[in-house]
Amino acid sequence: MKYVVVSGGVISGIGKGVIASSTGLLLKTLGARVTSIKIDPYMNIDAGTMAPTEHGEVFVLNDGGEVDLDLGNYERYLGITLGKDNNITTGKVYKHVIEKERRGDYLGRTVQIVPHLTEAIQDWIERVARIPADDTNEEPDVCVVELGGTLGDIESAPFVEALRQLRRRAGKDNFIQIHVSLVPLIHDELKTKPTQQAIRDARSAGMSPDLIACRCERPLDKATTDKIAMFCQVEPEQVIGVHNVSSTYHVPLLLEQQGFLHVVSDLLKIQNVTLSSALVSKGQSTWKQWNTLTSAQDHTFESVNIALVGKYVSLHDSYLSVIKSLEHAAMACRKKLNIIWVDASHLELSSRETNPQEHYKAWHDVTSADGILVPGGFGTRGTEGMINAAHWARTKSKPYLGICLGMQIAVIEYARNVCGIKGANSVELDNNTSDPIVVYMPEIDQVNLGGTMRLGSRPTLFQEKTEWSKLRSLYGQDCQSIHERHRHRYEVNPEYIERLQNAGLHFIGKDDQGERMEIVELQDHPWFVGVQFHPEYLSRVLAPSKPFLGFVATASGVFEKVAKMSQTKEAELANGVSQIII
Repeated sequence: MKYVVVSGGVISGIGKGVIASSTGLLLKTLGARVTSIKIDPYMNIDAGTMAPTEHGEVFVLNDGGEVDLDLGNYERYLGITLGKDNNITTGKVYKHVIEKERRGDYLGRTVQIVPHLTEAIQDWIERVARIPADDTNEEPDVCVVELGGTLGDIESAPFVEALRQLRRRAGKDNFIQIHVSLVPLIHDELKTKPTQQAIRDARSAGMSPDLIACRCERPLDKATTDKIAMFCQVEPEQVIGVHNVSSTYHVPLLLEQQGFLHVVSDLLKIQNVTLSSALVSKGQSTWKQWNTLTSAQDHTFESVNIALVGKYVSLHDSYLSVIKSLEHAAMACRKKLNIIWVDASHLELSSRETNPQEHYKAWHDVTSADGILVPGGFGTRGTEGMINAAHWARTKSKPYLGICLGMQIAVIEYARNVCGIKGANSVELDNNTSDPIVVYMPEIDQVNLGGTMRLGSRPTLFQEKTEWSKLRSLYGQDCQSIHERHRHRYEVNPEYIERLQNAGLHFIGKDDQGERMEIVELQDHPWFVGVQFHPEYLSRVLAPSKPFLGFVATASGVFEKVAKMSQTKEAELANGVSQIII
């Protein structure tokens, strides 16, 4: 097993996840099987109980793991399927060691950070690195490990020591470290001192970076590269510039142009690994498609304007997977994506916190957009504004996509304004509502919040006589069921289903027991779709999520064309033909 460790210095949030994902993507072009691990040095067991505005979105995996958003980057870039153990947190590893101590596994010895905790971290990495992550179901060749936070943080010290030891355990030519550092531009000059200090700090902690990825506003010049190489004791080719680009999807191309892959493969001696010719061919085909799609985006001039009506709009990373899914769909439709961020509470007519200027601007943004999206969320704030947005989209024939809470909002709006159920609401929003259209699922733990929702990949079955469905047409009329990832505590109340359907609100998708409502769609509308699951978690650059694709295509005025090409694509995939770009 070969390891690539990606760490960061100077500041956090400089793109370690994208660089780690890009490294894995480039290695796959050589035919290597790649998996990924993210280390988060916080005490939480997982990301499930953290507010989106605290740490960005919570990404959900097939096995129900609630993890850091960077695992979403890994899956999107590499086309792999990860599990909850691919995200290591301080809370998880301490819990693991303490449980071993309570069982007596340490035979009475004093349990310490070194060696017991550091060995547990290494054992965890080695175990997870060998779990198949792609459709070949074979052990990976390379594991990309991202160390979260900033090197030097006190909470990451045990992981740094464990990774230092892992280099020795892995052996020669089986371990490299990429250190991502900031090279700021001050008075039109690229400053290297922060990077020099970051590398000194890394070495003082026992880490020896083999490559230095320099995040900067503009391309590195030769003089700056040579200076960093000299003072950081690496060769110039081991200093890689990662300047600002129009899209993160250009980062793999930027790395490849600088000979990054050649340096990495040479340091890891990838040529000594037995690689499948089929995987080499597949990797090169994927790379060609990636190049074509991302390059074409630079020559796209028509825009599609999507109003994202949410409650966490102050931190865009709260909706990272939604943003990426919209980007994937816009690229497939050959459009430039323009997201208009709308605070849902500003759409509420009676909100005391909304001043008139914010109120009128929010409504102008919604009414002038090409499509309206209401994503998931928790709590009561802004939900009446979301209901108002859904009402506008439904009555004005504006494309609408509701995800999780957004689907429940659409159902509540329909119940109130079409079915005449004026008190319709969710028990989450009003526990005393006279007409609970949305209720707690009976098996849900209402006290303990962590890991107690309906989580992970679950089937949705298309119902009979729904061939008219625009969403279903994107999957192909022969498609009877789909698997999507879920994260919710509430469901549409089964007692109201018949009344809603008789009024024209069609639940075209239900769970495998026929009890839970998964997809709602209006028949006499350009695109009005709500899904209980989170389709954004399975969207990929070269395979956009169908609900997002249909939504953006309708908003762009190209639905018929996209639907036809999507059906052709699904048919070719079913017959074993390689993936094509829409």
